[in-house]
Amino acid sequence: MNPRRLAPLIRLRFALTSRSRAAAGIARDAARYESLAADLSAGAGARPIFVPAMVGVDEDMRRWSYWMLLAHNAIVNRGITAVTVALAEGREPDGAALIDPKRDVLPGPEVGPEQLDVFRDSVAGHLAAVAGLDRLRGTATRPHPLFGDFDAHKWHCMFGFHLKVHMKQAHLVARGAREARPD
Repeated sequence: MNPRRLAPLIRLRFALTSRSRAAAGIARDAARYESLAADLSAGAGARPIFVPAMVGVDEDMRRWSYWMLLAHNAIVNRGITAVTVALAEGREPDGAALIDPKRDVLPGPEVGPEQLDVFRDSVAGHLAAVAGLDRLRGTATRPHPLFGDFDAHKWHCMFGFHLKVHMKQAHLVARGAREARPD
């Protein structure tokens, strides 16, 4: 389905989601990613696994290792956190908030098991930053590349939504990495 046709539904879903419910979903999904990584050796986690086409997974994201997937999520997580905080504080987004969603979010193949800690830190950093913000709803907005203008609250919700988008891929990559014969 065309993501732009989903945009009104995504924005409505985010509008109906509370800050605490979004944060709980983020924590729950992050724990799922960590659980999938728990029994992967460094070598297995580095093994690229080809996944079928799926919604939200671009063609250049379909042959990633588990560590690459975690690196991608951490990059996107930091970008979403930066834009969320900037909007909530009434500042113009800059730095990590200004990423090219087609170029800047692609990890290199050299990443390894350290990405689990990088991913954990990106999630913990987001949850701590959002907990310290007074207001998320009704701030200035910045456009999401597919779903339109988001205020700080919708960007916070987008953090969890992005984790969900890649969850099926994470399951397939982790399973494929465990089942593949060692090199």
